[in-house]
Amino acid sequence: MSYSPLLGSTITHTKIRTPKNASKYSGMCAVCTSNCISSCEIGLSALRGSEAIYPYETDVNQFASEKEYPLDFSHFNINGRVFGASGCEENSESATYPKADIQVHFGIENNVKMTAPIILPAMAKLNWMDYYAGAALSGVLTVIGEDVVAKDKNLILENGKVISSPLIAEMVNSFRQYYRGYGDIILQANYDDENLGVLDYAITKLGVKSVELKFGQAAKGIQGMGKVKNIDDAIKFQKMGYLIFPDPSDPEVVENYKNGKGQIFEKIGKLPMWNEEILYKRVAELRKLGAEHVCFKTGPFDPKDLIRIIKIASTAGVDLITFDGAGGGTGNSPVKMMNEWGIPTVYLESMLYDILKRFKAKDYSIPQIAIAGGFAAEDQIYKGLALGAPYINFVAVGRASMAAAMVGKKIEDLINLGDIPKEYQRFGCTKEEIFADIRELKLYYKNAADISAGAIGVYSYINRLSAGIKQLMALNRKFELSCIDRSDIIPLTELAAQITGLENYDDILVRELKDI
Repeated sequence: MSYSPLLGSTITHTKIRTPKNASKYSGMCAVCTSNCISSCEIGLSALRGSEAIYPYETDVNQFASEKEYPLDFSHFNINGRVFGASGCEENSESATYPKADIQVHFGIENNVKMTAPIILPAMAKLNWMDYYAGAALSGVLTVIGEDVVAKDKNLILENGKVISSPLIAEMVNSFRQYYRGYGDIILQANYDDENLGVLDYAITKLGVKSVELKFGQAAKGIQGMGKVKNIDDAIKFQKMGYLIFPDPSDPEVVENYKNGKGQIFEKIGKLPMWNEEILYKRVAELRKLGAEHVCFKTGPFDPKDLIRIIKIASTAGVDLITFDGAGGGTGNSPVKMMNEWGIPTVYLESMLYDILKRFKAKDYSIPQIAIAGGFAAEDQIYKGLALGAPYINFVAVGRASMAAAMVGKKIEDLINLGDIPKEYQRFGCTKEEIFADIRELKLYYKNAADISAGAIGVYSYINRLSAGIKQLMALNRKFELSCIDRSDIIPLTELAAQITGLENYDDILVRELKDI
């Protein structure tokens, strides 16, 4: 069987002619005919060339892998127990799911309280305003994604460094206006952002306290790429320090452009060329500037690189590393990279457990750890926390949280137009009737009903995840996050047991029979 999708996808706005009769090996139709207009990826490539590598309409869509991996969190079931209680008194008044404590802190020294072990990871597109505001309402961490300054029309540079970015300021304020004592907003920087001094500006001028250095583009190893519409923009980006191909300052390229010849300009993100010395120095500089938390964001690279990153973070005193597994979302990565590169999340987390266990045995200082990559529901989050316990502290939920932000905004727009979808009319016809959690938000905000419904959508979604996590904790008679451990999930397949090293039901039964 093939795990890879066929050469037709909504991600690229393509489809194959005979999906029920396809060559799984190549991804093509089993019969390729000369009479076909070829709306598959090959046909699109024949018309658009390298443009066909990328997803469709990245400005209004978000994307994730379509590959069917051999192992994911559906290969595990959550355990359950009927005796005792951990993390609270053994009585039915205390041992009830609403009282399960899922609050946690972020930061090694400068602790930030959070209402749940959830992070809204790096985003800087789509409905980012409600995404960040929703994180503040919910009291969790959120991250402003890379390369924001390239989108800032009012950006001011001086000697090649940022001295004003109104767009970053607006993003930071989207969180701060609803901050209620929990969570924080983190600003992420890629290699180009570092060259432009983005973090230095944000720390010293905007008072940003938490920053994140990323290893690669969108926590992926490939360079960030994007088409540039015209030569004027190409020259502007080149002057900012970005790599532009072909070179818009080359007279021959300029002449060809005037005559409608040559390649379309591409803005290409620089690959980080870091090492231990550079990163130790940079982390220290960021702290000296005023950063209270310095984080790393990385993807599912070679295990040797993962170990090296953790060692660097440990020595430098980094607060948090987020590891992003294959299969999760991405903003604008090549489709084949999303589908065919990296360690899937369950494999990655199993590796991290073994690596971090060894680090602990060797007396290394271990940063807080977050896992990302395809998490969307409370069962997946609980399994993620259990599989990585006690080393995985947070689960990052990106695409799903942004989906909640977009849905909330869309429904509010329809309410204002008097065009409420039929499936939601059963709840009522006003914003307060349809968005149930406005009642809760009134406990914290005087103007709760006026808050954007996109932000409310994120709050309600995180609220649902939090309640679900608490219910699953109570199912296992565990009422504090620290009580969750690897015995809380059971592998259902040999592969799941082999990769994770967890006991399956038969293993548990054999062990317990000996004690009868």
